[in-house]
Amino acid sequence: MLVTLFASSLSVFIEGCQRLLHKASDPYRPELHYMRGPGPACRAKQRVEHP
Repeated sequence: MLVTLFASSLSVFIEGCQRLLHKASDPYRPELHYMRGPGPACRAKQRVEHP
């Protein structure tokens, strides 16, 4: 009973470590691909000139 509990806990710990290492080494960073707002061309089109 104690051996199976230890083996189960150890496997959960190892899986958690593997997930952590995988996430730490993942090169994809989605925050670099998000748009940050309208660019200068869009702002120039929307600019209203007052008479």
